[in-house]
Amino acid sequence: MKEKIRVGLLLGGQSVEHEISILSARNVYEAMDRNKYEIFLIGIDKEGRWHFSDERIFLENGMKTRLKSLPDDGNFLVLVPGGERQSTFSLYHTRGNMPVDVIFPVLHGTHGEDGTVQGFLTLAGIPFVGAGILGSAIGMDKEVTKRLLRDAGIPTPHFRVFHPRDLPKMDFAALGEEMGLPFFVKPVSLGSSVGVHKVKTRDEFFPALQDAFQYDTKILAEQFIPGREIECSILGNDDPVASLPGEIIPRHDFYSYEAKYLDKEGAILDVPAQLSPALIRKIQETAVHAFQVLNCEGMARVDFFLRGEDLFVNELNTIPGFTAISMYPKLWEVSGIPYRELIDRLIQLALERFEREKKLKTSYEG
Repeated sequence: MKEKIRVGLLLGGQSVEHEISILSARNVYEAMDRNKYEIFLIGIDKEGRWHFSDERIFLENGMKTRLKSLPDDGNFLVLVPGGERQSTFSLYHTRGNMPVDVIFPVLHGTHGEDGTVQGFLTLAGIPFVGAGILGSAIGMDKEVTKRLLRDAGIPTPHFRVFHPRDLPKMDFAALGEEMGLPFFVKPVSLGSSVGVHKVKTRDEFFPALQDAFQYDTKILAEQFIPGREIECSILGNDDPVASLPGEIIPRHDFYSYEAKYLDKEGAILDVPAQLSPALIRKIQETAVHAFQVLNCEGMARVDFFLRGEDLFVNELNTIPGFTAISMYPKLWEVSGIPYRELIDRLIQLALERFEREKKLKTSYEG
């Protein structure tokens, strides 16, 4: 009998997207084939502590769900050298060894999607699903993302970057003239539309800045592109492929956190999007190009604005949502890859990349 692959499902985290991570992880957990995988739930609480969890973490499925603090029995997870299988290290807790073959990070935002966890797992010699250190860090930083897209000739909305030191000299009138009205204000390194504001007037400007700076030390002012919101899913390492595109039709002023997660009727998801064959090909080719330019691997969701026939890449999400309404798995479903098979492919891609990188030389022989 073939030995099961031991998968550590990593969820929670120290981000404001902590709750979304739990919702995503529940769907991944329920979709995984128990005949192929032995699954370990690894929770990261709001204080950044790692501990072993179980299915009870999913019982409360509301937005207020949080990973509980570490229990009094001290059920800590630690990393120790001398992995039993592929890895250099193994995870241990007080009840014994918990070796894993691969980690599936279902983390969103700070210290989960930005290369932090990816660097930790790389040093530990543990394979993991999704982009590596560089691709994760680039994808999380909207400024770096947009600069690289622009340099590669991929259209992206016009933007300006600001730091707290710039606040005293920020001029709404000048920015409005440069960007046009309305324009967006958003944290550079955050997702799920947290801290994002669509600014139409001077009275909205400074409150938007103050809110965005609560979540990041760097914020963007970004051009508003009136048009359709299109998303495309990418899967693969060296030879990535694109799904059919889908369209988000927000019923709010824009696709906000509330529209995504709190209001069940906050948006209409048109999957697949009603587009011409030529435009579908253009979106897919551009999505793959952007994925490669930003050094992504495994998976990503590419978000576009479509104005007439003009296409603009807004951002890439290297750990896209896996909730019941998330576009990434929905788009693969209509493209012929059901949820369970998608999970299988992502895990296989992680193991393949790990084996490939293990073959790289670590000594120079002259």
